[in-house]
Amino acid sequence: MVSPVRSYGEEGRDCSVVPLLSVAESILRGVRILGVGRSVSFRHREAWRPMAPLGGAPRLVLLFSGKRKSGKDFVTEALQSRLGADVCAVLRLSGPLKEQYAQEHGLNFQRLLDASTYKEAFRKDMIRWGEEKRQADPGFFCRKIVEGISQPVWLVSDTRRVSDIQWFRETYGPMTQTVRVVALEQSRQQRGWVFTPGVDDAESECGLDNFGGFDWVIENHGDEQRLEEQLENLIEFIRTRL
Repeated sequence: MVSPVRSYGEEGRDCSVVPLLSVAESILRGVRILGVGRSVSFRHREAWRPMAPLGGAPRLVLLFSGKRKSGKDFVTEALQSRLGADVCAVLRLSGPLKEQYAQEHGLNFQRLLDASTYKEAFRKDMIRWGEEKRQADPGFFCRKIVEGISQPVWLVSDTRRVSDIQWFRETYGPMTQTVRVVALEQSRQQRGWVFTPGVDDAESECGLDNFGGFDWVIENHGDEQRLEEQLENLIEFIRTRL
């Protein structure tokens, strides 16, 4: 029996329990659980509208999501280092958002890319500004990050909204899979996370809390051996697409 995925709130509460698999989901779509030494898989049966891909023609698009300090960047960078930058590209939806925001507001773009207090000072306003852009055009930032990408494997490290997933699925069809990185609140706090009103309760952090249909789930609670085994399972799958 597959365990449910739990989502933890800002005060350590168990905010929601979303079953990773239901009988209906196991029929309609494939779900893989990255556990210690094993993976559980179901044959993918979803049908997608074929659309011409933008930029290149990827063989696999992995959409990573998770809370702040869950380890999304760490996981995607670890995968890229093992697969090679010639095979695997890490794409960040926040990249073009921050670049255009910096241009319009006269800010230092490079400093907005790092984990500095400089970025944190503008985070709330960037979220507001980004939401306005997405409301006008939901695929605006998605189109930006895929321009000119030639590697066969794309890792989108900061998927935050259902509309992001919908855009990639409609554009790249069954080549698209979702990966949720989860970490206990205590682990996130040890990595420097502090609950911030207007950030951690905004759609940019909570938009996928109840999505429930992730193809892969990676537990990153601080156990290095367990994380390593989960990464190996995912790498094994990626290599089947090359």
